[in-house]
Amino acid sequence: MKYLRSVFVPLIILFVMVGCSSDNDSPKDDQNDTFDRAAMLSNWADNIIIPAYTAFNLKVIDLKSKTTVFNQNPTVENLQNLRTAWEDAYVSFQHVSMFEIGKAEELRFRNRLNVYPTDVLEVESFIASGVYDFSLPSTIDDQGFPAIDYLINGLAESDLEIIEFYTTNSNAEGYRTYLQTLSNTIADLTDQVLSSWTNGYRDTFVANTSSSASGSVDKFTNAYIFYYEKALRAGKVGIPAGIFSNQPLPENVEGYYKKDISKKLLLEAIDATRNFFNGKHFGNNSTGPSFKTYLDYLNTIKNGENLSALIDSQFVVAENKANELNANFVLQIETDNSKMLGSYNELQRIVVLLKVDMVQALNIAITYVDADGD
Repeated sequence: MKYLRSVFVPLIILFVMVGCSSDNDSPKDDQNDTFDRAAMLSNWADNIIIPAYTAFNLKVIDLKSKTTVFNQNPTVENLQNLRTAWEDAYVSFQHVSMFEIGKAEELRFRNRLNVYPTDVLEVESFIASGVYDFSLPSTIDDQGFPAIDYLINGLAESDLEIIEFYTTNSNAEGYRTYLQTLSNTIADLTDQVLSSWTNGYRDTFVANTSSSASGSVDKFTNAYIFYYEKALRAGKVGIPAGIFSNQPLPENVEGYYKKDISKKLLLEAIDATRNFFNGKHFGNNSTGPSFKTYLDYLNTIKNGENLSALIDSQFVVAENKANELNANFVLQIETDNSKMLGSYNELQRIVVLLKVDMVQALNIAITYVDADGD
């Protein structure tokens, strides 16, 4: 997902989105806004963010454990168990990837766990030399879930051939060490982020109710929309479909070596971002103060319709469109890329609703650079 390196959104998109802002019939008046931001921040932290990180942490602990078991005894059964743990953790990651604030922002959490495609040549070079430092920004495409995908799914065509890399290969120890370091790093980073939330950052986050660029609501809103626009819309669909290039790039799909997981990850991410918008508690159907209730409190109307309802409805439309895709995005792109483009278009409609209409209503400025590559 090298949306942070190589792809730029045409400036015309920005102009169109700014032009759409006039459709919002009820911008927020700060003097009349007494919405309880602290209650919303508390709901976000206590019922969504911390529970999602807690669940994800359990998955990565299991991934680390299954990696150790496989390295100690590289069998087909242990390889399959490792793959299951990897997939479970990868799916769970879709529920925390949007929370790039606080310690996660400091650690570059999302980049270190999910930049794809993996730089296979560099990974192999690191394994051969045994010298690498995952804390360096230059190694973000050599680690995380995509790198593990390569090492457990992409080394060879058959399971037995993959196992040979960890048993009879002249540098089997190098492969085992690299794989273990990948899992250990994911677990360590996740523990740091979760520990930060449960040991002080939660209170700091909730207390910062300022309606300014440095306030928690404004900062998190930027992080949320950035994630949706760049990591979800562009990374999972737009870039591999060729939206930002002269041709489709099927090798850039998420979960490239697993083949049939890219659709599952997309749907999980859409569901997670929709649930967050609606303030749905992680793991159950309860809801609390959220972007939706904030917009409803302000009675935000767009073209005569409730803005929060429009946003939620468009999430449903985008999810239904994504459900039409093949489970294997590489195959989908190669056989009928028009469906990928159609899915992108529905995801893009949400960008306008969030990045123009919602932030105007909430009087929040977009502070990140409007480009798909930095």
